[in-house]
This record gives sequence, C-alpha cells and structure tokens, in this order.
Amino acid sequence: MGNTNHSTTVRCSKCGVTLVVPAYARNICCSLCHGTTYVGRDPVRHAVGFVRSIVSNFAKSGNSFNNLSTHSYGSNAGMQQFGYSNLRFYPPTSYPRVFGNKRALLIGIAYASSRYELKGTINDVNCVAYLLAQKFGFPRESILILTEEDRDPNKIPTKANMRAAMRWLVSGCTAGDSLVFHFSGHGVQKLDMTNDELDGYDEALCPLDFETNGTILDDEINEIIVRPLPYNAKLHALVDACHSGTILDLPYLCRISRSGSWQWEDHSAPSREYKGTNGGIAILISGCDDNQTSADTSAFTRSTSTGAMTFSFIQAVESEPGTTYGRLLTAMRCAIRETGSSCQFSGPIASLIRRAIPLGSTQEPQLSSSQKFDIYHKPFLL
Repeated sequence: MGNTNHSTTVRCSKCGVTLVVPAYARNICCSLCHGTTYVGRDPVRHAVGFVRSIVSNFAKSGNSFNNLSTHSYGSNAGMQQFGYSNLRFYPPTSYPRVFGNKRALLIGIAYASSRYELKGTINDVNCVAYLLAQKFGFPRESILILTEEDRDPNKIPTKANMRAAMRWLVSGCTAGDSLVFHFSGHGVQKLDMTNDELDGYDEALCPLDFETNGTILDDEINEIIVRPLPYNAKLHALVDACHSGTILDLPYLCRISRSGSWQWEDHSAPSREYKGTNGGIAILISGCDDNQTSADTSAFTRSTSTGAMTFSFIQAVESEPGTTYGRLLTAMRCAIRETGSSCQFSGPIASLIRRAIPLGSTQEPQLSSSQKFDIYHKPFLL
C-alpha cells in the first residue's frame, strides 16, 4: 500500500498565502488571516457547474426570478418628476417595500428585435438575483428586477423607470444598509461637456428607449445612487456593459497588473466637483475598462448566453468563499482570458457587429471605489 498520510498545499482563499493541508482535511483555517479555505472538492469545477445549472434552469423554464409576490407601497399620489434637488420620492406602487437592511436593483436589457439585441442579459439578472438570495441573504421581497419581459409597465427598463428604480434603491437608506446595483446591457461613451472626466468622455448606460429618450450618463448615476449614501452604508455596483470602467464616476480606480501588483489612481473630477458619498462606501466592479467592450457569449456555458463579466463574477464568488476584492478581480480576469469563443460584443452601439475573437483581448474587469483600501486584505462582503 502507498503512504496515505501525505499532505497537500493550497492557497488561502482570503489572503493568498500557501497553506499545508493534512490528509483527508475538508477545510483549513489560515493562521495569518483566520480565513477558512475549503479543500474537500474542486471549488472552480463546482462553481462552474453551479452557474451553468442556474443559467440552464432559468433559460429552459422561461421563468424569471421576478415572478414572486412582493410587498407594495401605499398611495402613489403625488409621484414627482425626477430631479436632483428633489428629496421627496414616491416609488411606483408595484416596487417592493424594503424590509431589513439589504436591497438590490437588477436591470437586464435584451433590446429584443433590434439590431442591438443581446442574448444573455435576462439570464444575467436572474442568476445574480438567485445568488443574492441564496448566498448573501437578500430577501426576495427586497430585490427589484427590471426587464422588458415584465408585464408591469413600471418594471420595463425605460429611461424614466431606470431613474425611478435607482431612486428606490437609495431611498430611506440608513447606516448598516447593504445595496446592490446590477446592470447587464449596452454601454457607450459620450463627449464630456462639463469638464469632470480625465479622458474627456462620459460613460453612459443605454435604457431600452435610448434611441428616442437618450442614455443615462455616469454623472447622473453618481448623483442618484452614490452621493446619498450615509455613513456606514455600502453600495456594490456590478455593471456588465461596454465602456463601464468608471460608470459610477467614483474618485478612485484600482489598477491591477497580471502579476498581482496594484495601486489606486486618483480619478477626481478635474472640475473638483465632489463625486464621493455622504459618508458611506460605494464600490464598482465593471465588465471592462472605459476604452474596452464587454462580451455577451455562450462560451462559459456552451449553450446559453450570458455576460462574460456576470458569469465570471458568480463563478469567482462560488469558487472562493470569503475571498478578497483583489482575488475576486484576479479570478474574474483569469476566467475571461482563458475563455475564447465566437461571441457577440455589446458595443459600441454605433458599430455593433458580430466578431470571433478571444474574450480576453477585449475586456478586463475593473475595480473602483469611493475610498481607498487594501484589496488583498479587505474581504468581499455584500
């Protein structure tokens, strides 16, 4: 018989140091950061299977996570026109009444039957909703989903509804609240007319009706969901769109090399306009840099389309429980680089075409924040 008392080595899922794992161990606690690393199964293989299964289930059944009972607000009388200075806000009666300290807004736009159509965006929001509810304890009643498949006219992702939904996300937010904003759809760049962009371009999201009513600029997104955040509240934005690297206009962008070295760049507005929060923290994980495109592809699942950023994000979270922001971004980038296929890219809108090139040559997920922090020591928590 061979020696059954051999040990193996793994990297700590939290801080990355090498750990010696005794034979038959299912998990090990790091003596440096006290994080737990699971070693009883191949976490990446399990994570890929998990994401593929939920994507497949939603796609085959035709069901949406949005088909659930929600608590509604009372009277909708006095619904006011959107305005930055307007502090009173009356959401549509069909929007959820939030219970507890967690809420999420998920927007997926397929632009169906148009030349800009995307195949994986509805799958993206359904999968993120499932992940938030099952893994991070977000109440189903506190997850608002906007897609063009919804029968409720207030939940169609038009420009007006997206603005109202973003206002809902932060309305009444207090210390201790955890908010999530996820967008899967088209993104574009526009010439900066207010001198608050280092590269001279604003980034923007494309609502379903962007051709008639226009896009939503990063300036406006920052104004609605970033600046109101009070002390000890946090917002995580996951934006799977082209040109999304600084879509929240946050003051700091983290540059991470392939070797793992990193540094925060100051992206404060040249105009010196304040783009931070009201004491809370806002963190953006984007599908790509501002000058890159994001892929809508079936490369990860082999059958059903998803956004490359959304799939790699869920896979990374599932692969490494208790991961840090640095390791999360590294895992996402590695997954995208290693996956090449014929895929449809979601921008720029004016020249959208189908191309067959490796995903990794066009997109690299980015991390930006309203505050600087050590990306390899701060745990990723929603």
